[in-house]
Amino acid sequence: MDWIREHLWETWLALSIALGVAEMFSLDLILAMLAAGAAIGMVAALVGLPLEVTVIAAIASSVAMLALVRPSFVKRLHSGPELSLGHGKLVGTRGMVTEEITGLSPGRIKAGGEIWTALPYDENLRIAPGETVEILQIKGATAYVHPVATLEP
Repeated sequence: MDWIREHLWETWLALSIALGVAEMFSLDLILAMLAAGAAIGMVAALVGLPLEVTVIAAIASSVAMLALVRPSFVKRLHSGPELSLGHGKLVGTRGMVTEEITGLSPGRIKAGGEIWTALPYDENLRIAPGETVEILQIKGATAYVHPVATLEP
């Protein structure tokens, strides 16, 4: 029994390291929280607490880490800017009309360094060349646009 008391902290340390290494393969942050609990068990063993108390401390701290710390870590890891790919990244940007756009005949705009076929978002509008438009929607290869109001001196 004395051997267990003398080497209990080493057992907790080995368990913490093993769980930490296993976490690198799973990447779900569960094993990392258990590794932190094992580290708390190691500290309790180093202080000289009995085996039962170290086990309870390790379990309690693991459960607390899983319930309190892991959710905020997961939320922080999964949040971030959205990545817009393809033609969807043009929605909300502005372009310049190169050919007249009407509800009956599509025109052309230059947006994002490319020429796009364009129709007015409001079918009753007529947009002259040289006007600035905002791209509201893209269906297929056609941009649906609306003129941007400009301040004239």
